[in-house]
Amino acid sequence: MEWSQVLQDPVLKNLPYKIELNEYGHIVMSPASNLHGYLQSRLVMELAKKIDDGDILVETSIQTSKNVKVADVCWASSQFIEKFGFETPYPKAPELCIEVRSPSNTDREMNEKIELYLAKGALEVWICDSEGLVRFFCHEGEIAESRLVPGFPTHVRV
Repeated sequence: MEWSQVLQDPVLKNLPYKIELNEYGHIVMSPASNLHGYLQSRLVMELAKKIDDGDILVETSIQTSKNVKVADVCWASSQFIEKFGFETPYPKAPELCIEVRSPSNTDREMNEKIELYLAKGALEVWICDSEGLVRFFCHEGEIAESRLVPGFPTHVRV
């Protein structure tokens, strides 16, 4: 299955969970909790306080080497938006991709997403757990704080 087919399928519209495609073109679904949505909104609000250039995006589809993945929150520079607009899915990852970890996510899945987004051009990938703790990753590995968004808190309020 291709991402354009997922978007056009009337049966898949308005589902109460996140959809991605795995490397075989199969739909992978993750149920979304209210806590997940709350953490997404907190991350967006904190980013908006720290960044005045570019755009903050949610549920951003990115074509990776293992098909389409959907980052919970992204920041894309004005240059990124100028080049790619709102192409769906993006052929390259925005500069910052953030995943809110669901209870069903394994360490392996999260590490794979970090690698996939970085391989597609993200400068940083952040993982936020259910307690609101944020971990920062770049091409060199895990870093103590964001270089892209200096001063971003390592904990968002739950």
